Amino acid sequence: MTVREVLSADGTTLVYRAFGPEDGQPLVLLHGWAQSSKCWGECVLDALAEHFRVVAVDLRGHGYSGVPDTGYDDSKAWAADVEAVFAAEGVSERNPAVLLGWSYGGLVICDYLATHGSGAVKGVILVGAVTSLGRGEKGGRIGPAMRAAIPGAMSEDPREAVRTLGSFGDSLTGPAEGKGVVSQALFGTSLTTPPRVRAAMFARTVSNDELLTDLDVPVFVLHGSDDSVVDVSAAHHVASLTPHVTVSIWDGVDHGPFVEDPDRFVDEVTRFVSSV
Repeated sequence: MTVREVLSADGTTLVYRAFGPEDGQPLVLLHGWAQSSKCWGECVLDALAEHFRVVAVDLRGHGYSGVPDTGYDDSKAWAADVEAVFAAEGVSERNPAVLLGWSYGGLVICDYLATHGSGAVKGVILVGAVTSLGRGEKGGRIGPAMRAAIPGAMSEDPREAVRTLGSFGDSLTGPAEGKGVVSQALFGTSLTTPPRVRAAMFARTVSNDELLTDLDVPVFVLHGSDDSVVDVSAAHHVASLTPHVTVSIWDGVDHGPFVEDPDRFVDEVTRFVSSV
């Protein structure tokens, strides 16, 4: 594993971790809101790296990446961030990547595709993902845990933030038994993401339905049937739009399928990436 830095178009420092052979199939992982590249877990990253060149990115404002004042409501800024990582890792039309986005990471994938197209993208994996934001956007329908966390999760008051982020409960891990360490780590990452970043990421309205309808690369939609952060209807909506789509709905699973069953997650992702 190596840790690398790259500058985005607006000068924001982006930090990412790279695993596996440099000449392997690029698989770029984009985490969700108020998380970091550590959310995937080392066992998942190491297992995927047995097959692919795995690039796990800290999004702007998250993890070890820079925290700029602007860009969180700008689709082109998110697109530039992905493009900067692609350039650093040699991803191009000759060496296309598979993009995997969890939760808000799905929206960042759409930001990239809307600006740069799919020329350097071999496939897309959407895990518990949103693809649009705004009232009435079916691709952005949230679940009860997320509704309970808004707007308190964006508060600068530590008591309010702790209380409302705590309302996520077991949504990121599934049943808590045996996952206390992981649960605390994910909760801690949410708290260390600056409140202004947490708020700014939802300060936009964007629809990507037309983009998905015209998407010309294979898409794998993976979602828990009991997702309480991003409603499973968002996955069904994406599947209804996307021409080349495979769907895997995990019965009884919440928002973090790679936490609840890492072996199954690695297996399904590996089979999809190997098939495209």
